[in-house]
Amino acid sequence: MKIALFLILLLSHLSLLGQYSFSGYVSKVNEGNAIYLSLVEDYRKTSRVYLEQIISKTKVDSLGFFNFTGDNLLKDNRIYRIHLDGCSNNSEARHFLGSCPYSKSVLFIANNGDTIAFPTSFEDQALCTITSTNSKSSLLLEIEALKEEMIFDFVDYRSETNRKLNLEKWFTTLQKFGEDSNEPLVELLIYGFLSDKSNETYSHYLGDVVSNDYYDQVLERLNTAYPNTDFTQQFEAEVTVDRQLANFKDSTNWNWKWAVLLLLVLSLGLNLYLLITRKSAARAKTNDLLQKLTPQEQKIVQQILMDKSNKEIASELFVSHSTIKTHINNLYKKLEVSSRQEIVSIFNKK
Repeated sequence: MKIALFLILLLSHLSLLGQYSFSGYVSKVNEGNAIYLSLVEDYRKTSRVYLEQIISKTKVDSLGFFNFTGDNLLKDNRIYRIHLDGCSNNSEARHFLGSCPYSKSVLFIANNGDTIAFPTSFEDQALCTITSTNSKSSLLLEIEALKEEMIFDFVDYRSETNRKLNLEKWFTTLQKFGEDSNEPLVELLIYGFLSDKSNETYSHYLGDVVSNDYYDQVLERLNTAYPNTDFTQQFEAEVTVDRQLANFKDSTNWNWKWAVLLLLVLSLGLNLYLLITRKSAARAKTNDLLQKLTPQEQKIVQQILMDKSNKEIASELFVSHSTIKTHINNLYKKLEVSSRQEIVSIFNKK
């Protein structure tokens, strides 16, 4: 009882400090293997690990324990992945790309103040149980459980009638689960699954996206919780285009089809223009920020972007360690940031 109380107090304390701690256990046979923490901003890139998503790396110790800690994550909830790399030491195995039978991963929701544990479950299974200070963290595991139930429903009877009934049932079930979760990121992940062109759900989705105002409600919730984010804008653009595509497929009038096709092209062109405009504005803002810095501060920014430590930067620029600290503190004030990671985020925007 005392240990449990201590753990609760510890989790609460770490959460209040604004630091994250993601730790857990995997099988001891993974000792020395790399394990990665990734930020998954694109809901179309959740099926496997992408190198550009990785933000931190550590190794499994002799007890099978791993731990990620810091204060450089986003303050708002995001989707993260922990991925145990069991293939990097196997020259015949495919590393990251494709599948690897020796690797495991888990998707979860978290923010910079969360403390999350991944204990092993029955039969020493790893990365399939979550204990967290964030009530939303384990929701993505629940989605996976629902998807497994869905698969069983489709396997039982393979008739076309059963398929249509099950599609209607599971669209409703999954969308309701997402809405009840009160977390738009959950709805976004469900949307990504149901609207995936490689899934059997896609044809039903094209009809649903036209007739169901659920997607408009999701967009409202995304704009409220995560305004001006890339994934919110991506969702809006995809739903708009898919509705136009669905209407185009259903139309029996060729003139109307050409009109819809023209609207589709215009919509795609507009979305591309808006994307280029936003990126140009972001680059201009970055250049303006860079101009506010002294030549020495600009050099330090370049060193930070190369992932150099303070000691390495001091050696490179032939100044003292304390001088570098002073420059970096001035950088924080000028750029209105509180960490090196935020500096990297500002100047690495594409």
